[in-house]
Amino acid sequence: MAESKPQPGGTQSSAERSGGNGGDSLEPYGARPAEPVVAGRARRGMFGVSGTGDTSGYGGLRLPAYVPPAAERPYGGWFDEFVDDFLAALDENGIPRDAIQQITVDRGEITFYVRREHLVGVCRTLRDDGALRFEFCSSVSGVDFGEDVPQRLHSTYHLTSMTYRRRIRLEVCVDVDDPHVPSIVDVYPAADWQEREAWDMFGIIYDGHPGLTRILMPDDWEGHPQRKDYPLGGIPVEYKGTEVPPPDQRRAYS
Repeated sequence: MAESKPQPGGTQSSAERSGGNGGDSLEPYGARPAEPVVAGRARRGMFGVSGTGDTSGYGGLRLPAYVPPAAERPYGGWFDEFVDDFLAALDENGIPRDAIQQITVDRGEITFYVRREHLVGVCRTLRDDGALRFEFCSSVSGVDFGEDVPQRLHSTYHLTSMTYRRRIRLEVCVDVDDPHVPSIVDVYPAADWQEREAWDMFGIIYDGHPGLTRILMPDDWEGHPQRKDYPLGGIPVEYKGTEVPPPDQRRAYS
């Protein structure tokens, strides 16, 4: 007889245990923080330039900042059952529920904003608990929302449960003056090169990473090219003593 497929909340999962530090109640917590996460900013014009005599009309565009609001129950679909199991597992592992800054549901995806000091414990709980089983971290990436946004750097994690065919997203927000986030390589080894890329492009420092070196740019490169305040072009680029001139000064081959 074939083995039955595991079900969320089954044997040895957090759902059949008491609420741990939070008592027997599984009442959700953390979806409405006192200080909501801020991300995004209003944009003026299509390309961020002014004073050019633009006649295309793109310079007159006004795009308001879009920030998905904190979600409230019911979240819909499998999200409610999952959040109950998740919070119960946090209780059992001694992780405070306020480790989750905010829960957002947008475009069919659930996102948990996690305080950085609890990131590794949250990831280990999501991986190991029988009701959760997020065995695979498919992506680690960085986002820079620009100079006018508090905690402008975000480290984003996409986790996949191959057992239950579910996907969630975690985000950690940090200031550009203190861009430290704990590495999750010990929990998800596949995050190794992805954290290196986020460091290389955005300057997010992953504490505890086994070898946080550049992966796309040369080792002696200065700056992080995907930050919003990084020059877009027209600067000399050096590779081991050889200078590549700006595009308008390069030799023409046609």
